[in-house]
Formats: sequence, structure tokens, C-alpha cells
Amino acid sequence: MRILVLGFTGYLGGHVVEGLRALPGALVLGGGRSPAAHLDVDLARVSPEQLVKTLASAAPDIVVNCAGATGGDAVTLAEVNTRGPAVLCAALRESAPAARLVHLGSAAEYGPGVPGTPVTESAATRPVGPYGATKLAGTVAVTASGLDAVVLRVGNPVGPGAPPSGLPGRIAALLREAGPGPEAVLRLGDLSAHRDFVDVRDVARAAVLAASATGPLPPVLNVGGGRAVAVRDLVRGLAGLAGFRGRIEETTAGTAGSARSAQVSWQCSDITAAERALDWRPVHTLDDALTALWEGGGTP
Repeated sequence: MRILVLGFTGYLGGHVVEGLRALPGALVLGGGRSPAAHLDVDLARVSPEQLVKTLASAAPDIVVNCAGATGGDAVTLAEVNTRGPAVLCAALRESAPAARLVHLGSAAEYGPGVPGTPVTESAATRPVGPYGATKLAGTVAVTASGLDAVVLRVGNPVGPGAPPSGLPGRIAALLREAGPGPEAVLRLGDLSAHRDFVDVRDVARAAVLAASATGPLPPVLNVGGGRAVAVRDLVRGLAGLAGFRGRIEETTAGTAGSARSAQVSWQCSDITAAERALDWRPVHTLDDALTALWEGGGTP
């Protein structure tokens, strides 16, 4: 079983690769711009014709697309999150039409949630910014491709190796910089929003299950923690693990806190469909994820 993972050096991709390598008989190939990649693939730039040749040479049975951009201007986001999946699907239809495609989407595609009501896969999609909009366009490219494909709409991943480009990793970095002294002050943005945090190791396990499942899968499956957690509680949890004895101040112009919080104050995914289709539920608690993030330990 030949499995190609695109974006294999990224935060999600690295954990997905570890999980896939544990599958019996799996040969896992990495695709991306890294010198360590088995295949040189830049979905934001590669021509469809060249990608057809590259995929034909790899002859994958399964492709897991973990490539994506969470930051940058609208053009960058569109190139990676929208063009990338579209070019990938077009090339797969020609080079490996029987391959299964597992694509990592985002809960940001849904936009604002209704407090107390977890969102299902059939809910309307109303992204509020370029990130969610470009991820949604990528999802549409995958679900309309005619391939054996599934999109995993991932909540807010947290856990070992979380990068500083995301909120949990950024908070951890700020806490390390501030130190435990009582005089330290952590000035953050608005922390009142609620998010559906999910351990990155659980995300990886869902991707592995989707990749190895027999038979067709629903076009979209939510992969989240299944509950809304105040961002403020996540910050307090990390501060406790850090032994932080200083003061946390929330400001309207802080150095951390989601820029989307004012527009998307509450998000939570209904994960019933993933449990039914993949026999998957998260096994790590948020405390597990925060501990692994802070300690820098844990394995996918």
C-alpha cells in the first residue's frame, strides 16, 4: 500500500505520517518543498501537467493532503488552500483515479456558530475571512472531484509540537518568554471566544482511519473535540502548567488571541458522523494536549 502525504513536514502532516507508518504494509512517501521530500510537490505553483507525471511515478493507492496555509495575504491563502486541492484533484483524475484522497479541511469553513448548538456537516457554510473562504473552496474542489475522497473538517488542533503561528503554540511561547516571576505581565487579545480544540494526535488518528477505511466515506466529516472551550480557559491551563505567577491582561490590541474572535465568538463541531463512519472519537483530553504541548513530549 503506497501512501503519499503532501505537507508531510507540517504540524498536522508530521503526526499523520507517524500514524500511517504504523499501518501494516504501508510505504509512506512525503511530498512537498522540503529537501527531505521523496517527491518535489508545491501545490501552489506546480502545473497540472507536471503533477500528473509526478503522481504517475509515485503510483499512490492513498493520498493524504495536509498541505495548507493558515496565515498570509489572500493571494497566498488562495494559492495554497484553493488552487492546491483543485490542481491535486485534476492530476489524480488522470494519474491515479482509483486512489483515495483524504483532505484536511477546517472548521473555519462553517463561520460563526450558534452558542450551545454543535454544527453538523450539513450546516450552511459562512466563512468570515479569506482563510475560511479559501479552505471552503478547496473542500468544494475535493467533494466535486468525482474521486474516492473525504474532507476532514478539523477544529482547532493543539498538542505536542504546536507551532507559534497558532494560538496554543503562541501562548506557550509567550509564557516561556515571560517566565514564572510574579512581576511578569502577559498582555493578550480578547480571550472570550469559544473554540473546539482537538488534540493533534486524535486528528492524525482520524486521518489514518479515513485513509485505511474500506468502502466509500461521506464527503465531509467533522474532526474536533466535540465541545466548545473558552480560549481564556486554554490560556489559564497553559499558565498553570508553566507555573506562571504573573498577571494576565486582556486588551483589544494584545499580542495574542484570535483575530477572528470578534466575528466568530463560538464554534463547536458535532462529531457524530465521524464516530459512525470511522469508529473515531477523541481519546485525549484538552489537559492531555496542553501538557504534551508544554512539556514538548508525546508521540502521535
